[in-house]
Amino acid sequence: MNLNQITIPSKNVPRAIEFYEKLGLRLIVHTHDRYARFELPDGDATFSIHEVDELPEGNGVIVYFEVDDVKKTVTELKEKGFEFDTDIEEQSWLWTEARLRDPDGNQLIIFNAGRNRKYPPWRKEGV
Repeated sequence: MNLNQITIPSKNVPRAIEFYEKLGLRLIVHTHDRYARFELPDGDATFSIHEVDELPEGNGVIVYFEVDDVKKTVTELKEKGFEFDTDIEEQSWLWTEARLRDPDGNQLIIFNAGRNRKYPPWRKEGV
């Protein structure tokens, strides 16, 4: 099994397209203003947006984007005008991350975990 894509909700797909292109994703499908699909700079999975009437309540959607250098990426994104909800933080789960939101309030986390992404010290033995 391989992860094909993640699809998130938006009340305004054209506005979301502009945001995600500025973030660095490459638009590959946009046949109407109710759906768009992107390739990411790395990896094989894709990312899409679909129009909804109502957004999820509570914490909503959380998407993690892994980068090699969180500080460099966050600095570059701030230079492009992105505003972050948190500064870069070293988390207790051994990930370095900074958080921001897209125009629909979906939470985006720019992070790096290195080996700890899949192999934290508390990983189940034998897996």
